[in-house]
Amino acid sequence: MTDTQQTITVIRGDGIGPEIMDATLSVLDHLNNTRSLGLAYDFQLAGLAAIDETGDLLPEATIESIDRNKVALKSPLTTPVGGGFKSLNVALRSHFDLYANVRPAISFKGSLSRYEGIDLITVRENTEGAYLAEGAYTAPDGSRAESKMIATRKGCERIVRYAFDLARRCGRKEVTVVHKANILKDVTGLFLKVAHEVAAEYPEIECQDMIVDNTAMQLVMRPEQFDVIVTTNLFGDIISDLCAGLVGGLGLAPGANIGQHHAMFEAVHGSAPDIAGQGIANPCALLLASAQMLEHLDHHSVAADLRAAIASAVAAADRTTPDLGGSGRTDTFAQAIIERLD
Repeated sequence: MTDTQQTITVIRGDGIGPEIMDATLSVLDHLNNTRSLGLAYDFQLAGLAAIDETGDLLPEATIESIDRNKVALKSPLTTPVGGGFKSLNVALRSHFDLYANVRPAISFKGSLSRYEGIDLITVRENTEGAYLAEGAYTAPDGSRAESKMIATRKGCERIVRYAFDLARRCGRKEVTVVHKANILKDVTGLFLKVAHEVAAEYPEIECQDMIVDNTAMQLVMRPEQFDVIVTTNLFGDIISDLCAGLVGGLGLAPGANIGQHHAMFEAVHGSAPDIAGQGIANPCALLLASAQMLEHLDHHSVAADLRAAIASAVAAADRTTPDLGGSGRTDTFAQAIIERLD
């Protein structure tokens, strides 16, 4: 119960974004009404919808809203293909210094998961490394392209510390530091060195380090051995999608982007324009991201109830969407989850 109102910037997104956002908000509205969460919404535009209405991919009003509210819930956005258009996700993470990308991967009974009993979290550095694209350059004749990969001690330390704090807070027992320090000796070597320094401050949590290619193999062979993974930007992007594939795909993959002052929660899959408007998109990724958001807002028991309701609906194949093997629709699947929350 709360007497405090929390306004959330809501970006409905492109493609299937509005459909899964409407389904997600129907569940959040139910929780808001029955659990007195004090949530309010500030709807803003980004992506193709923003271009159509404002001529700008990322309007200043949207930036100001997130800055004011500190919390955003975002559906997938489409960045136009071609030169001159930067990734909107990268732009938002950079602007608000959302340095920690947190991606849980949990196997749900009844899904198309290849494994049972997976419950791991990938913590990815979100603002440095290869994606910073410092000094990016392509020769006019197309004969050469280059870009710097940059890691700072500050960036390495805060992401590793976030992962260990998360492990401590959630009762996790082990953190795996993923790197390529055998080849990229300077950039990921610094990451590994700083990680060991930080790990020494958490003696109750086991720390192991693993080269990224071996990590990929081990995730496919024995994913149950992992608990929390912390790694750099590029490796984390790849590994977290691999983990999503282990548990049934990106339709069950939420993501949180956390900074010191702001946080953005999202479905990590794309806007899927090929099925947009058909009412069959799976809202689970955005609903699970909403559970992460509720935890961020200290509604821990409500977040646990939401995850349990999602898991129950998936296990029972109750009005699930086609990607989960069902014949339900986006809105009816959300209704199945609401009924379980009652």
